Amino acid sequence: MCENDLVFNSKVGRNKTAIQSPGCPFCNTDELNGIIDTNQGIILLKNKFATLIDTTQLVLIESAKHDGEISNYGSSEWLEILQYALKQWQKIQNTHEYRSVLLYKNFGKLSGGSQAHPHMQIVGLKNSDGYAEVKDSNFTGTPVVQLSGATVNISDHPIMGFLEFNVTWKNEDVKIAAEMIRQTVKYILTGYYKGRCESYNLFFYQNRGQYVCKIVPRFVDSPYFVGYKIPQKFNAERVQELIQEYLTFCDFSKN
Repeated sequence: MCENDLVFNSKVGRNKTAIQSPGCPFCNTDELNGIIDTNQGIILLKNKFATLIDTTQLVLIESAKHDGEISNYGSSEWLEILQYALKQWQKIQNTHEYRSVLLYKNFGKLSGGSQAHPHMQIVGLKNSDGYAEVKDSNFTGTPVVQLSGATVNISDHPIMGFLEFNVTWKNEDVKIAAEMIRQTVKYILTGYYKGRCESYNLFFYQNRGQYVCKIVPRFVDSPYFVGYKIPQKFNAERVQELIQEYLTFCDFSKN
């Protein structure tokens, strides 16, 4: 086993699969256990089915709206959720109890998520460096838009591919970055690939004094990545087409 391998607790996994609860567990807030903190409709709690050994797994329920999603949140609503998530992520890092702490979001059937209700996850890894295989080059790319100190690019060296947007910002530009993330997600779900993309992931990083949110449209994984860890990317002509499509779709005029 490699040093950074995460070990899956199959007993917990089987229990998770076996339990069939009526309704959505994240909607039934009165029955939630392990609540750590709340902020109006946002709830941070321990993951009831923590399937990874030597980790602390937390769930951040974004909203009471079962059908809530970044692309249909209002700008201020999403900003509040993002700021809260970043604050809790940093708070757990500051405990120095973990080798690394991950913050990410799944949405859609192909994203790796098991609950439709809008949520994010914070995972503290006691023995693994979750960022060991992530390089500075994974955050560089072809510029798409820059507003103040916040930028959007299309990754030149994606982790998996084909298309990965990187939104980068310093703390003081979080409001602009939140809107960039919101509109990029909306583009992925309704503008990109003629609206046929129904899943995505968000991954958050801290890199060289800045925050980075990598936004990844999800389809069936490429065999080149699954079997060989070889990412694919679009050619330069296609990237320019995507940039023009993105800029036509998104409206940052209010920022």
